[in-house]
Amino acid sequence: MVKIIFMFGVAYLLGSIPSGVWIGKKMYGKDIRDFGSGNSGTTNTFRILGFKAGVMVLLADVLKGTLAGSLPYFLNSELNPMVVGLGAIIGHTFPIFAQFKGGKAVATSAGVLLAYNPPFFIFCVVLFLVILYFSRMVSFSSILGLLIILPSSLVTNDWVLTTIAGILAVFIIYRHKDNIKRIRLGTESKVPFGYGYKKTKKDS
Repeated sequence: MVKIIFMFGVAYLLGSIPSGVWIGKKMYGKDIRDFGSGNSGTTNTFRILGFKAGVMVLLADVLKGTLAGSLPYFLNSELNPMVVGLGAIIGHTFPIFAQFKGGKAVATSAGVLLAYNPPFFIFCVVLFLVILYFSRMVSFSSILGLLIILPSSLVTNDWVLTTIAGILAVFIIYRHKDNIKRIRLGTESKVPFGYGYKKTKKDS
């Protein structure tokens, strides 16, 4: 029991590292929570600070999840990595190091999956990128991707993976409720690439 509590504690602290906030403040002199959607995650970082910062935050957030999900391997525990990874996902969403105001945990969830099932992780990433290319909306790609990933997880015959995927689908979609409103209104931000994108002088 002590080892389980320890792993959850470490996972939560890893998830609580506010990559977007720290990178924004230290490297760009901006708190991204004061701009755009007010979110401290990858998408808002891309939108406010640009591609380089967005990639750094994306990699950091995925790494948090991967390290958390790898804790059972490091400590020779039989506890399922996906279960431990929930600690990092909670930490990313409600980070103790950032007044409990965090991101939507999509990248961190992906990192946990990478530690647990790399082939399924690759499938999820490819699916997300395909949807993103045609929709040009990160939020829509995350939501639709989750709705497809949930039934797709059934082919793995892994009830833990499917159960946690279901929990995360409900949780992450709820966290995207404001994005869903903007998608319905046609005002959701789009990435500067993908199907139908035309480069303008402003983008040059």
